Amino acid sequence: MNAKLVMTMVAVPVVAAAAAGERLGIDALRAKAAGGDVAAQVELAHRYRDGDGVALDLREALRWGHQAADSGDARAMDFVGWMYFHGKGVEARPEVAVGYFKAAAGKSLQAAWNLGLSHFAGMGTVLDVPAALAVWEDAAARGHGRSASTAAMVRLAGDGVTADAAAARRLAEQAAGWNDPNGLVVLGELQFKAGDDEAAAATWRKVAAMKQTGLTGNPEQSSDVMAAQQGADLVRLMGVRRGNRGKSLWVDVPHVHQGWNNCGATSCAMLARSFGATVGSWEFKRFCPSSPTGTGTDWQELVEAAPRVAQKWKLVTFADDEAGFAEATAFARSELAAGRALGIDFKYIGPKYPGGEAGHTLLLSGYLAEDDLYVLCNPAIASPGLQLITPDDLKRYWRSDGYSHTSGGRMYRPAIVKAPD
Repeated sequence: MNAKLVMTMVAVPVVAAAAAGERLGIDALRAKAAGGDVAAQVELAHRYRDGDGVALDLREALRWGHQAADSGDARAMDFVGWMYFHGKGVEARPEVAVGYFKAAAGKSLQAAWNLGLSHFAGMGTVLDVPAALAVWEDAAARGHGRSASTAAMVRLAGDGVTADAAAARRLAEQAAGWNDPNGLVVLGELQFKAGDDEAAAATWRKVAAMKQTGLTGNPEQSSDVMAAQQGADLVRLMGVRRGNRGKSLWVDVPHVHQGWNNCGATSCAMLARSFGATVGSWEFKRFCPSSPTGTGTDWQELVEAAPRVAQKWKLVTFADDEAGFAEATAFARSELAAGRALGIDFKYIGPKYPGGEAGHTLLLSGYLAEDDLYVLCNPAIASPGLQLITPDDLKRYWRSDGYSHTSGGRMYRPAIVKAPD
């Protein structure tokens, strides 16, 4: 089964070894690093990891990262932890990564973010949502916008903790105060939920202005560009969400933010919540014991877990061709017209993905008939997780051969839908 698209850990941005405008050549940087300059060692580690001005060499990146980390540099410890978590230049060992994140978290906000994510996903340590929130909220208090916005989403959804809208609002306001793009998206959503449409629109327009946006975004955009496009999409969707739907089809889906590699169970938790169940993403994941945390979840197991939350679902597939797409979208619109969202699986292909490909499960929750645009509810992006997609992009991405062992390695357009009672 293909790996699912995950909530990404990133290493802390490097403080350049030379002054701004004086970026060193690789030979000069090596000389400074060899002489014990820790900042040069950290920069050299990043350059080798990214192939920036030098041939990509993960082992060399890790060697320089270790040298700087051994001197106690928090940026370097976070870097080494990231490498161990992802298995870059070394065997993946999340438990070793967590040790580095813990050691650096007091000085590196990025390490604190990564430590919280490890707790939230149970990777390298026990799954402990309250512990993750404690780490993220501490980092938020120290000025880390991404920690604040992620904690806000967890508090808002009540996934693994009691839902707390007031705490979510406080955290979202913190994140927005630092111009964190996801924080602005979440704050706009909380303003919208409170009935303050004018404030919500202003907040979403602010994040939309941070990057260039279009009619719709691309599912493979970077997170900052995605947040800007979300802002533009959410302004556009305000009337539809308030009930001015015309010929549009719409299903309200409670958003849950996914943890590490948990898009399948999280999407199913959202689907179950849209049908009135109260279940969290990690609770749903525990219903699928053959798919442990940190791995993608087999769709057949997800469907078989549905009765645990008083649901009855089925897995349907359509051919991966033009006729199959026409049949799939007609079926999807009929489900939406009946007030039922559906789970779908995307496939991404390219060198930036492990093994050259990745999958991602999300929900199809709306259709704007007059514009011929579909609405996704995506667990990997900021709450409320809504984004617009064109039929051409939907046709390109809604396809998978790794959603379940039942695919037999064949490419289909799969969907998880409510079964007849």
